[in-house]
Amino acid sequence: MVAFRNHRPSQLSALALNRRRMLALGGLAAGAGALGACGGNTGRGSADGVNLSQWYHQYGEPGTQQAAEKYAAAYEDATVTINWIPGDYDTALSSGLLAEKQGDYPDVFEGHLNRAMVESGQIVPLDDILTDVLDDYTPDDLARNTIDGKVYGVRMIDDPQFLYYRPSLLDGAGITPPATFEELMAAAAELTTGDVKGLFLGNDDSATKLFQPIVFSAGQTLLTEDNQIGFDKDTVIAGALQAKELHESSSLLIGAPTEAWDPSSIIQELCAIQWCGLWALPQIIEAHGEDIAVIPFPAFGSGTPTVFNGGWDTFVNAGSEHVDEAKAFVKWLWVDNEEFILDWNLSYGFHIPPRLSMRGGAEQLADGPAAEAVRISEEFGWAENPNWTPTMETAVDDMMTHIVLEGNDPSTEFDNAVATIQGELDGIFG
Repeated sequence: MVAFRNHRPSQLSALALNRRRMLALGGLAAGAGALGACGGNTGRGSADGVNLSQWYHQYGEPGTQQAAEKYAAAYEDATVTINWIPGDYDTALSSGLLAEKQGDYPDVFEGHLNRAMVESGQIVPLDDILTDVLDDYTPDDLARNTIDGKVYGVRMIDDPQFLYYRPSLLDGAGITPPATFEELMAAAAELTTGDVKGLFLGNDDSATKLFQPIVFSAGQTLLTEDNQIGFDKDTVIAGALQAKELHESSSLLIGAPTEAWDPSSIIQELCAIQWCGLWALPQIIEAHGEDIAVIPFPAFGSGTPTVFNGGWDTFVNAGSEHVDEAKAFVKWLWVDNEEFILDWNLSYGFHIPPRLSMRGGAEQLADGPAAEAVRISEEFGWAENPNWTPTMETAVDDMMTHIVLEGNDPSTEFDNAVATIQGELDGIFG
């Protein structure tokens, strides 16, 4: 599953938004173009001929598409067609949610909740199908799917992201696993040789990815419970300047053959430490055996380590001609079907089952680095906030890029980002 999933789809409908509201909620990518979906008619169908379309982004693990088709084929109350979307899933989904013709839009789709989806009337609440199991989800998984007291998404998988490293390399260099960002920088420098870089955080040089670890390691947050800005200037600028120092070293792997969501770089020994997700653990173990371990992302300043608990959720399109039938399918697959939920989480890479009652049976996660990944995700993990809009994320991404990669004035860049975020908040919450 793709890593660094703190981005959100641009899921806004023009139907329920005037221009000011659309801008306030983050906007919609215009001219989304063709969907490029790969379809598969996999359901057996029902007597009344209900057809449902279920959309997934293209997962990287072998067998995932076939698994989704297997689940659909087992459903007897509708014919479920799987659309497996390669490439830019966010743009394809934005376009699909604006479509009016059945077959062109998803009835059920995976994604990440954003307030815009609710404000524009694109999705329906799912409280009624979750009533009996709400206590079986983590508070974070409920919070990331809740807007104004209503639950709109059903959690499918939990995907913590952290740093993989090979203990033999650190032991050989006399390095202890880094607990602070300064220690990570020093370790990356020491582990860099002519053929191996010390650290791989992503081909964009990590400027944008580090903002949220900076905030959460300081014990701060993106938005407070009353939807005010939850981070301060001194903390962010100090962290950004540390990231700039790392960028200016020669310790980072840049221009790797694949992005950091793929474990190929640490498998092929292009780097000593790599930021990736739990899903990649089976591949890494196959390559390096017991010579692999995980740690949370080290703390900035005097903060604490952090783990981004990413993942995916399922939603029902309010524009579907079969909303009730779509909700029934979601309940059958992602609420009631323990066999398929565990299969999806544990058979194609490793993921943490979102249902607390099912985690005890996840033997694959019971020991070794998998168990450590689960532990640190519970101790240091943080989740998305559905009120944090794409425009807000773009503002901080631009700020980090301008400070870290372009050397712009940190104070000015921070003020610009905060002004954009505050404008968003004022537009949404008045």
